[in-house]
Amino acid sequence: MNKSIFLGIGIATLLSSTAYAQNLNLKGSIQNSHGAPIEAATVTVKELGKSTATSRQGGYSFSNIPDGNYTLIVKSLGHILEERKVTVKNGRANDVLFSINTSSAQLDYVEINGYSSTNNKVISVGKGGIVDKDLPQAVQIINEQVIKDQQVNRLSDALKNANGIALGANRGGSSENFYARGYSLGANNIFLNGARTNNGGSIEASTLESVEILKGSAALLYGGVSGGAVVNMVTKKPKFTTGGEVSFRTGSYDLYKPTVDVYGPLSKKLAVRIISTYENAKSFRDVVSTERFYINPSLLYKISDRTELNVIFDFLKSDYTPDFGIGSVEGKINKSVGRNTFINVPWAFNNTKTSNGQVNLKHEFNSNWKLNALASYQQYSRDYYSSERIQANAKGMAARSLNKTQTEELTSNQQLNLTGQFYTGAVKHKLLVGLDADQSNTKAFTFDINRAGNVVDKNNNLTAVYDSIDVFNPYRDQLRQDRPEAKNLARTTTNIYRYGIFFQDLIEVTNKFKVLAGLRYTYQRTPNAEKYTYETGVTEEVKNIVNGVELGAKVDKAFSPKLGLIYQPIPTSSLYVSYANNFTPNTGYDVNYSPMRPSIIDQFEAGVKNDFFNGRLTANATYYKIKNNRFTQQVLVKPDGTDNIDTSMKEFSGKTSSDGFELDITASLLPGLNLMAGYAYNNMRYTETSPITKLTTVVNGTNKVTEVSGNQEDVRLVGTTAHTANGTIFYTLQQGSLKGLKLGFSTFYTGTRNAGWNNTKIQVRDGINRLIKVDGFTTFDFSAGYNYRKWSLLGKLSNITNEFNYYIHENYSVNPIPPRSFSTTVSYRF
Repeated sequence: MNKSIFLGIGIATLLSSTAYAQNLNLKGSIQNSHGAPIEAATVTVKELGKSTATSRQGGYSFSNIPDGNYTLIVKSLGHILEERKVTVKNGRANDVLFSINTSSAQLDYVEINGYSSTNNKVISVGKGGIVDKDLPQAVQIINEQVIKDQQVNRLSDALKNANGIALGANRGGSSENFYARGYSLGANNIFLNGARTNNGGSIEASTLESVEILKGSAALLYGGVSGGAVVNMVTKKPKFTTGGEVSFRTGSYDLYKPTVDVYGPLSKKLAVRIISTYENAKSFRDVVSTERFYINPSLLYKISDRTELNVIFDFLKSDYTPDFGIGSVEGKINKSVGRNTFINVPWAFNNTKTSNGQVNLKHEFNSNWKLNALASYQQYSRDYYSSERIQANAKGMAARSLNKTQTEELTSNQQLNLTGQFYTGAVKHKLLVGLDADQSNTKAFTFDINRAGNVVDKNNNLTAVYDSIDVFNPYRDQLRQDRPEAKNLARTTTNIYRYGIFFQDLIEVTNKFKVLAGLRYTYQRTPNAEKYTYETGVTEEVKNIVNGVELGAKVDKAFSPKLGLIYQPIPTSSLYVSYANNFTPNTGYDVNYSPMRPSIIDQFEAGVKNDFFNGRLTANATYYKIKNNRFTQQVLVKPDGTDNIDTSMKEFSGKTSSDGFELDITASLLPGLNLMAGYAYNNMRYTETSPITKLTTVVNGTNKVTEVSGNQEDVRLVGTTAHTANGTIFYTLQQGSLKGLKLGFSTFYTGTRNAGWNNTKIQVRDGINRLIKVDGFTTFDFSAGYNYRKWSLLGKLSNITNEFNYYIHENYSVNPIPPRSFSTTVSYRF
């Protein structure tokens, strides 16, 4: 089967490239003054509004250009580098070579100099070599200049600029958590150079060149991802020019962070880059501290003019104090507990190690057909020991129980993507055909904690409670300080295997009307776990047996289609509507004890992408609706008519809906003046759940009545945010005695949210409310700096108004946002 697939791809490549070559009549290349090719510059035929991006070798081409006189415009992220007149006569034009009169180092600066339009830029997260304005879904890029201006430290700092993505909270602040369009972006939705990566250690930002966000469903391209968005982090690559940068960042709460970035050629065909940083910091939270070490070496090998190999490795060791914030009092937030109050055990730790390895081979058969092969792995380990779930009573007393966990994850990914351009008659196609596979191996360790010295309950029985803490007076002398011994009990190993094949075609029916269509098939298999018991030394399969029926391995299969219509009435505007879906695996089993099939989630989107003032101002708007009409709920009545109280027996009887609007604005209106702003609204809720139902079962000859119900309908889901907004403006003086002075202002708004748990209909009836309404908040940051030749100094005052609010996980991890703080970075480029 595999041989047939690749044979078919090869025949399509040969036939399609031949057909396309017959229509090619305007082409050329772009290079700098040293003769080196310039990649990813945008070349536009002004009179026709046609654009394309240059290849790795700096080449560009257009087809079916009518005879006439035209203007070619070369841009890099909206900055015009050069214009050239060209004549097409008798269906042909001479090759047009652009030699940009600037050094490579200067060009790099131009490329990141503004927040200008990406609508005409090829988005790597889109895989198909398609420019943003031809994609029928919302895209946003946080580029290197934004990352530098805002002194971004973590992925969360960058994503504050992405409208529609809200920062959530997780258990003990153990990692960063994000929501997009109402859906949590789990481990499957975060990518590093196109390969899945783990966010467990809070991703280091010093290596980031840009962050690409593909909003909505990306299941066609990536398989088992949730429907909110896909985030792809693009790292800095080696260069064939020698240079680098050293910097030192310091700030409030004893922050110290030196960083080194060195790159250059080892030969004419081999270049290297090494980025490394160390971070040591305390916190506004008592006791909490962080220590991190990161290194990222990479190699770029130019095998030939058409083939290159990029090898990337990175390693992050991140040790930090797990922090449940101020906890809760009677299930609610109590502001009497101080912002800095630490109520975890003082010796708690969360130590992680993450390593990534990638090998990326890119080959150009010709200017129309390209092959990209990617193989990657990630190894992640976490060692955690802490108290848990700080939930105090009305007097402020909270029992502290201990939890020791350890996990090891090894994941690998393989991808093969073929992209090409060809014609059928007068209709142009941009085809993407892809194969991918993922393998995941997870080991989870459980421990027995020595209970010696633990609390004795009122019946004089030993409990699992470590001690009790008064959250209003947490530092009293009698609190325990010792760390009980934890002994290994068992190790459970779980494997997941996923395979996918897909195709996508962008059909250019006319210059103004285009259609994007695609289909993916995904197969995912989860075998039974294996459990190793340390005391006996025995490994056994964890069989899933229900009522004598062995369920065996869980298999999920799904088709993921996508259809988009794009209309571009003028070259600077693009309107689109699209449909796509993604699938979500489900737990449990149906009435026949077969594993539940995945839920298919439908996504509808409409938007407009606009460029103004020759690309110096971009305004993009999107409306979407995401519907899950196959939401799983407990079966209430079995086929034989008897009541069912088995919560694992489910059916597709529920519904959810997520509606929203997003607005994204970027601008570089004047030299040195850059602006970015956005707004998003989302309403994610249950729209149909099970009613309150009394179920009767017979237990020992006696009827037992149990009430069940679904969640309350039309109430915002916990973790989702109603409104988010962001705005950033930076200006660098371009002349005069203060040339190089930079001033910037940023603001970020997070709207109302629900924490705790969504209530069931029974709880609402009985007057129980587990929801915690969290008010919105706005923070303001001010930046000032100075650039002088190769030196730069940039300082930032964050949360100027000292806004006080929280990120909350359920009701026991209540983490205050950071107060007013200062950071500054001094750097030297060479």
